Amino acid sequence: MSRHPSIKWAQRSDKVFITVELPDAKNVKQKLESEGKFSFSATAGADNVPYEVVLDLFDKIDVDESKSSITCRNICYLVKKAEDNWWSRLIKQEGKSPTFLKADWDKWVDEDEQDGEPAGADMDMGDIDFSQLNMGGGLGDFDADEPEEEDESDTEEEIEHEHSESQAATPASPQVEIKA
Repeated sequence: MSRHPSIKWAQRSDKVFITVELPDAKNVKQKLESEGKFSFSATAGADNVPYEVVLDLFDKIDVDESKSSITCRNICYLVKKAEDNWWSRLIKQEGKSPTFLKADWDKWVDEDEQDGEPAGADMDMGDIDFSQLNMGGGLGDFDADEPEEEDESDTEEEIEHEHSESQAATPASPQVEIKA
């Protein structure tokens, strides 16, 4: 019986990145079909353990423009989408994704960040005076220009002296001896 390799994926509007994480893969067989079928099989490890996965991708792909690269650590695919649009998930199957399928956060770019600028980079904040927003820093009337006042807290010696004076003023309680 074959196992599923770990697969990471990310996308842009025109392509999907699929990375099969399988170190030292041998006998790699891969197949892409234009209707969106992705097939992969290989063996790995000293025991030549078989790995296999078949995915029905979310939409159609352009097989001729897609590429793959096999390295000693993983197999990377750059799959060209047939139409430029964002997929809501990698596979057609709805619900929870299989456990071996994960997002590739190193390559992930959100739809609104695809053009290279992070979201919100084009926002004009020129007329906003942030000092008037009372953002809750809890500093009250902080004024960096005023000199600090001298600390009036008690020193350890003063605290010990006050403690010994208060004990001397307290009358000693009588000791009661209990005999059995």
